[in-house]
Amino acid sequence: MSPDNVRILDVLPHRYPFIMLDHVTGYELSKWARGYKNVTWNDWFITEANPYMPHTMVIEALAQLGAFASLDETGISLLTSLNQVEMHEKAVPGDRLDLYFEVTKRKRGFLVGKGLATVGDRIIVKAEEIVSYTPKAD
Repeated sequence: MSPDNVRILDVLPHRYPFIMLDHVTGYELSKWARGYKNVTWNDWFITEANPYMPHTMVIEALAQLGAFASLDETGISLLTSLNQVEMHEKAVPGDRLDLYFEVTKRKRGFLVGKGLATVGDRIIVKAEEIVSYTPKAD
């Protein structure tokens, strides 16, 4: 399935202001997904006191992107755990935050993957393990 055929709002249950993706540029089921988020002064988490995208929101963006690597699952995925997360530089308004999620394992509703968020050649967040769970719908 191409990203042109799938809208973010059709896949994710999230709505404004908690959508952390602007565009999904590609994905392959059970393998990987790629997308981006444009960081702007209009984002609710950007303030004069906090003029960058919090790393926790970057991790949420990676988790949301992971949903596109598991489109064949039914139900809402829940972020369950993170391991070996490195937080490096900061994404500020005007930056395009490029996101990559790679599936490393799928088993019994659990999706395990690793994620990378960059701005140009700067690493913002690197996560070796992002785990989400999709309970079976009744």
